Amino acid sequence: MKKNIILGLAVVLMLASCNKDEKILNTLNEYNNTMADKGYHFGDKLELPKEVTENAESISISFGDKETSSLTVDPKFFTLGDNAVTFNIKTKGGKVLNQDATINVFAKNPEKNIAYQIIAEYPHDPKNFVQGFQIEGNTIYESDGQNGSSQILKYTLGTTTPLASTKQAQEDFSEGSTIVGDKVYQLTWQSKKGYVYDKSSLKLLSEFAYPNVLGEGWGLTYDGKNLIASDGSKLLYFLDPADPSKLIKYVAVAGSSQIYDQLNELEYHNGFIYANVWQKPVVLKINPSTGEVVGTFDFTDIASKNTKGSDDVLNGIAFKGDNMLVTGKNWSKIYEVQIK
Repeated sequence: MKKNIILGLAVVLMLASCNKDEKILNTLNEYNNTMADKGYHFGDKLELPKEVTENAESISISFGDKETSSLTVDPKFFTLGDNAVTFNIKTKGGKVLNQDATINVFAKNPEKNIAYQIIAEYPHDPKNFVQGFQIEGNTIYESDGQNGSSQILKYTLGTTTPLASTKQAQEDFSEGSTIVGDKVYQLTWQSKKGYVYDKSSLKLLSEFAYPNVLGEGWGLTYDGKNLIASDGSKLLYFLDPADPSKLIKYVAVAGSSQIYDQLNELEYHNGFIYANVWQKPVVLKINPSTGEVVGTFDFTDIASKNTKGSDDVLNGIAFKGDNMLVTGKNWSKIYEVQIK
């Protein structure tokens, strides 16, 4: 009888412990779900519910291969945007509880809506599926995609006749491109390699493999020191132009209330990175040091005149002086806009 009583008490205590553990995890889950929409800013402290903290001997957060016991949102540990983390709670009863969560970190300052006006229009070859787009002097350098018809070409703004062009292999799908000195660098979408051309003749000079962290090639630009690439995620990757297979650093991109991914065609101008968002008539102005989106352009009116399907979207930005050139895939026009 005594053994049965002891066993019964043990079962009761075990059930009570399990219920308490379940309550801790449920409370933490409710808190995380609430904060997922609201988000955090760097320097904020995670104010976990008392149900969690009062029953915990220790709490840590794992993120990738890193772990911290600090509950402050530190840029040394977290990135802007979504952070897939795991909470590790050691209870006062000696158990270890784990719960996955997403910690969204937003920029502190709201993005400015940047106004503009169209001041000129130029012809663009509607056969060109624009992936990379830049101007030097009065010459447009353009990378066009699609398997079997991918190419790099250049032409004079105001015309559509190529001055030079080089086609890619059947299996390549050309993506972003940028000018570095007397060379043009070009990415491919899924071939995991890029090309380097002579700027004058567009003769192929060499090719390079992507660093492993770069899943796909999307956009590409140059800040005067590093190549900056996008792969469709929230990240921008800084690469060594002398060895583009070498990753220098990366930054994550986010605004004050939303995460931006699908970062595509890129342009660097006067200390900022400009990126169009794939499948949206939106161009972001990004602080390259922090990844914070400081401004947005809404090109809905321009895109609506040229986008009839799902592929012919805005996807080309370049700077002509302080004015921006805007075009898209299979568009018949290039627009020059003055930024107000």
